[in-house]
Amino acid sequence: MSITVRNLVKRYGQLEVVHSISLDVADGEFVSLLGPSGCGKTTTLRCIAGLEDASGGSISIDGKIVSEPEKNVLVPTYSRDIGMVFQSYAVWPHMTVAKNVAFPLSVRGVSSDEIRRQVDEALGIVGLTELKDRYPSQLSGGQQQRVALARAVIGKPKVLLFDEPLSNLDAKLREGTRVEIRRIQRRLNVAALYVTHDQEEALTMSDRVIVMKSGHVMQAGKPRELYHEPVNRFVGDFVGTASFLPVEATGDPGVWRTADGTSVCVRRAAMLGNSKACQLMLRPESVSILDDDAQAAGSNSLKGRVLEASYMGPYTEYLVEVSGGTLKVHSQFDFAVDAPVQVHFNPDSGRIVPGE
Repeated sequence: MSITVRNLVKRYGQLEVVHSISLDVADGEFVSLLGPSGCGKTTTLRCIAGLEDASGGSISIDGKIVSEPEKNVLVPTYSRDIGMVFQSYAVWPHMTVAKNVAFPLSVRGVSSDEIRRQVDEALGIVGLTELKDRYPSQLSGGQQQRVALARAVIGKPKVLLFDEPLSNLDAKLREGTRVEIRRIQRRLNVAALYVTHDQEEALTMSDRVIVMKSGHVMQAGKPRELYHEPVNRFVGDFVGTASFLPVEATGDPGVWRTADGTSVCVRRAAMLGNSKACQLMLRPESVSILDDDAQAAGSNSLKGRVLEASYMGPYTEYLVEVSGGTLKVHSQFDFAVDAPVQVHFNPDSGRIVPGE
């Protein structure tokens, strides 16, 4: 593994913000740390980079231990062979593009000829060769971020670390830049760890996603797995859009009862353990909405009323009040606010998760 973290702990005084977490990132793998602000994802990344001193556990990069407080091992950041892209562009305004990119090699004492060769190669990778003599003030936000990316990949580091690098870009630019980051990472075939609170970024860019909450790992897996098979409500709610209805077991396998006594068939369930408060999770695209008097055979049906309607372009998002809660539903059909409706979903579309 290019990155191996075992039982990482980080404390600030008596406050523990990262609670004995472990993770691996293999060569060529792109892994995202996903979670809300304050969940410990950036602190974890900074411990791996050496920008924060871990309080416990061990961190290895390319098979070499770079942090193990119990054994007084602490390798400085500049010796960890990493490339890092920060949330801010962190480019020096008084330096040209080429000099910004060359800086990591300059401080290592690399020869001028070798610096020029590697700068040209790095700028070629990010598509900025023709802009190498410009200053940051002459670049767009997206171009400045690509300068930061070129500076991170120069020298071919063992590991790439990203700390919410797209948060300062507009929506269209973010979409194009995340494709560019993924292309470059695949070309270099290095391990990449990417911190974000944006679930769309995590799902579209990652081979695996690690969902964090309050300094703990909630679930790790492939994007499709996290989306369709969350282990609890927090993961289901944070990875994508979902609605939740309280249900209780009936004693019949796969049959559950809603708050108004309606029986529904749901074939998929998380590990519920001793949890008595179970909830039915439904994604808005997996639920259909019909007129109150329509017939829909072979699916679960709940009576409801339209509370809100938001036109989104490809579909309208409806908020439908049903017994026990509300459901978000995506549909291309038009329904009036306050209209009585019914919602339907297939037994394989929902998932039972433990409540909170």
